[in-house]
Amino acid sequence: MRRGAVALVAIAALAGCTSGGDSSNQTDDTVTASPAPASGATSEGPSKPAGTPRVVGTIATGLAVPWGLAFLPDGDAIVTERDTRRVLLIHGPRHVVRVITTIGEPVGEGAAGESGLLGVAVSPDFASDHLLYFYVTTPSDNRIERATYDGGRLGDLEVVLDGIPNGYIHDGGRLAFGPDGYLYASTGETGDDSLAQDKDSLGGKILRITPDGDPAPGNPFGTPVFSYGHRNVQGLAFDDAGHLWASEFGHDLFDELNLIVAGHDYGWPVVEGRGDAAGMTNPQVVWDPSVASPSGLAYLDGELWLGSLRGMRLWRIDVHGTRASHPTDFFVGEYGRMRTVAVAPDGRLWVTTSNRDGRGAPVEGDDRILLVDPTGGQQ
Repeated sequence: MRRGAVALVAIAALAGCTSGGDSSNQTDDTVTASPAPASGATSEGPSKPAGTPRVVGTIATGLAVPWGLAFLPDGDAIVTERDTRRVLLIHGPRHVVRVITTIGEPVGEGAAGESGLLGVAVSPDFASDHLLYFYVTTPSDNRIERATYDGGRLGDLEVVLDGIPNGYIHDGGRLAFGPDGYLYASTGETGDDSLAQDKDSLGGKILRITPDGDPAPGNPFGTPVFSYGHRNVQGLAFDDAGHLWASEFGHDLFDELNLIVAGHDYGWPVVEGRGDAAGMTNPQVVWDPSVASPSGLAYLDGELWLGSLRGMRLWRIDVHGTRASHPTDFFVGEYGRMRTVAVAPDGRLWVTTSNRDGRGAPVEGDDRILLVDPTGGQQ
């Protein structure tokens, strides 16, 4: 039996025992995104005037499933490749690509499913501690590891947090330091729905830990778990006000953009999309998976930018305080699957393609990192 937007039997069973959620449903005007540019889709404020983004260059070509992307203080970038497990440095104004190291054993393209070398984050104190953080699949688990980087080589890896469930699918993997100085990590439920609602499991969650791997002070359950009820979050972004946004793969009905609040239950597997279920938080925006399958997420100047895999497009979403609205899509089908989006130091976007991940149709030059001017030159 296909799962509807709400599994009613499951809601009846869980409504009385769910904790940490918002029974009033924080979002009561979820936007449904259309496959063409949308307008007037929400009651929360007018659309912002904006230019049309343009691809103005190519940072790198010939990559293999670039997954994690983070910038060093000097403007160089660290990139991870999921299947080859290579850590790359993209250096200088000519964007010279250099292999720093390999973490783990490489596999063939798509052979390990959605697992591998995934997210990367740069310590907010990198100038003094020189630490890089990686989300890594091992034979027994997913884990977060860190190592010093001196500009030439990566030091020995140190385990920060292990025991995150791993699987062929739904491994999560995004890392991001918040404005509070703590490290946030998205995890998947590995195809085991029950993990998402199990607050004792690290699967199907957003985690919040100290740089040394301890539960961050103020976490709602005294564990690394920050929010739960997630299927597979691959995008994390903080806005200027410090709000955390997350993009999440649905099953076959709705992909989601969520505003993340400590202790909240985001519904999976009870709810897919908006369910208005007691104790569970509705998404801000939903998509049909055919136009989304959302992965990377970035915030810039009042807008979220979201890369879509199956949808093969880049979405722009307006942010008004704690509301998101007016999703608009660009580059539909032009570059194939789009995975990671990051804001470069110059205010432009780096967007990675993911056409060599076993689900795409690679062409010459794939995979690439595209340079996108978000305003199209209009200021």
